[in-house]
Amino acid sequence: MSRIAFIGLGIMGAPMAGHLVRAGHEVTGYDVAPKGLDALVAAGGTAAAGTAEAVSGAEIVVTMLPQDEHVESVYFGDGGVLANAKPGTLCIDFSTVKPETSIRVAEAGRERGLRVLDAPVSGGEKGAVDAVLSIMVGGAEEDFEAARPVFEVVGKTFERVGGSGAGQYVKAANQLIVGGTYALAAEAIVLMEAAGVDAKAGLDVIAGGLAASRILDIKRDTMLRREFQPGFRIDLHHKDMGIATAAARSADVSLPMTAQVAQLIAAARAKGYGSLDHSALLKVVEDLSGRSS
Repeated sequence: MSRIAFIGLGIMGAPMAGHLVRAGHEVTGYDVAPKGLDALVAAGGTAAAGTAEAVSGAEIVVTMLPQDEHVESVYFGDGGVLANAKPGTLCIDFSTVKPETSIRVAEAGRERGLRVLDAPVSGGEKGAVDAVLSIMVGGAEEDFEAARPVFEVVGKTFERVGGSGAGQYVKAANQLIVGGTYALAAEAIVLMEAAGVDAKAGLDVIAGGLAASRILDIKRDTMLRREFQPGFRIDLHHKDMGIATAAARSADVSLPMTAQVAQLIAAARAKGYGSLDHSALLKVVEDLSGRSS
C-alpha cells in the first residue's frame, strides 16, 4: 500500500480517490472546492490545506485537473508538485491536456528526480464511479509498471502507448471518435423522429447490430428523454477537440471529420449548452433541422 497525494477531486477525481482509499492506500487530497474534500474524508481519506501539504511525504502523486493551466499551476506554481515532491516520487497525471504540456511536465520532473506519467482516461463520471476507466499512458515502461497498482484500482483497461505525451495523443483520438459518435447518434434520432419512426425501438435494434457502441449502450435512453445532466460537459469536450485539432497540425495530418465535429461542439457551447453533457449535441442537430424540443 502507498502514501498517495490526490490533487483534483471533481466528478472524476473524487470517486477515483475513494477507490484508492478503499483499496487500502493512504490518500491525502486537495481541491479548491470543499465538496471534493468532503467526499474524500467521507471515504476515509485525509484533506490537505494545499498541494504542498498533500504531496509532502507522498510516494505517489496523482493529479486529475480540468485544463492545461490547472496542470501547469499545480506542477510549476508556488507550493506545487515539482517544488515539494521528494525525489523518486511517481507522478501520475490523469488530466486531459495538450501533449506539449505533458512533455514539459515530464521533462521538468525528470530534472528534479521525479517519475512522471501522462495517463488521460476515458469513461466519464460513470466509468470513474464504477472503476472501469480506460487509461492511455505515456512515459517510461518501468514507471508504467510501478503505477500498475493504481491503474488496477481505478481502471479496467490500461496500456502504455509510448513516451511522454503519447497518452495525450491517444486521448485526442479517443475524443474525436466519441464526439463523432455522439453527433451521428444525434442525427439518427432526429431522422427517425422526423420520419415518425419509433426512435427507441430503432436505437434498440441499432445497438444490437454493427453500429453498436458504448455510447448507444449508456446514453441512448437519456438522449431520447432529453436528459443532459453532465457526466462530461460540452465545455470540456470543446477543450478536448481543440487539443485534437492542434495535435493534427503538429502531426501534419488532415482530419476533416474531426474539424466538422469540433465545429458542432463549438456551436453547442456558443448556444449556451456548455454546462450540459456532451450528448447535448442532439440539441444542436435539432436546432439545425428546425426541430428544437
